Amino acid sequence: MIISITNQKGGVGKTTTAINLAAALAQKGMKTLLIDLDPQGNSTMSYLERRSIEKSMFDVLVEPETKLRDIIRPSGMKNLDIAPARISLAKVESKLLGEIDGHFRLREKIDAVRRSYDAILIDTPPTLGMTTVNAMVASTHVLIPIQSSYFALEGTDDLLETIDKIKARPNPNLQILGVVITLHDKRTVLGKDVYKQIAGVFGKKIFKTTISKSVRLEESPAHQESIFTFAPRSSGAAEYYSLSEEVLSRV
Repeated sequence: MIISITNQKGGVGKTTTAINLAAALAQKGMKTLLIDLDPQGNSTMSYLERRSIEKSMFDVLVEPETKLRDIIRPSGMKNLDIAPARISLAKVESKLLGEIDGHFRLREKIDAVRRSYDAILIDTPPTLGMTTVNAMVASTHVLIPIQSSYFALEGTDDLLETIDKIKARPNPNLQILGVVITLHDKRTVLGKDVYKQIAGVFGKKIFKTTISKSVRLEESPAHQESIFTFAPRSSGAAEYYSLSEEVLSRV
């Protein structure tokens, strides 16, 4: 399975979900690759020292001679590897625009390593540009994190339209794996109202597991750890473990 974790809105817990879902799958004994396609490189910095990175996903997407396996690094966690990002990824849009194979670069590179992994997760940037399109063309599934707020569904139509366009031509097998509600407070009236609002749009696509607001989840990347090693008994660890169970039951 190849899962793009995608939402063009920033601050919705996308990278937090990528980091910790990948860690949860690795903990289950699945050989997992986390590909960081966000120029901010937060997934990368959650496991690796930025200064230690020489080549990144920018080189993989732009240079034909650079293979994905050339840049893959061990995360320090058993069964989890990282394909890192650097700020240079911000330039990839202009490099791929107009190229005949621009939408397919990532899929071609992943094909060479696909059999080495049980799961590949892709952390995408908060845009619907060429980088995110590359991720979805290469994926079997899309997982959509949506923040528990009144503006939760803003821009969702654009995302769903992009997914439909990709299913229509370059990747007809792409499926929406599900929607995970993040930064959620189920105790408040707002939290309950937003949940109903999102459920009205996505119905059964919503995961039963919701991800609560958590200081521990915010702190763990600064220590270059997933929530499972940083705070294994926290609510965040329990919720991401539960989410991984649901993900595996759907694929």
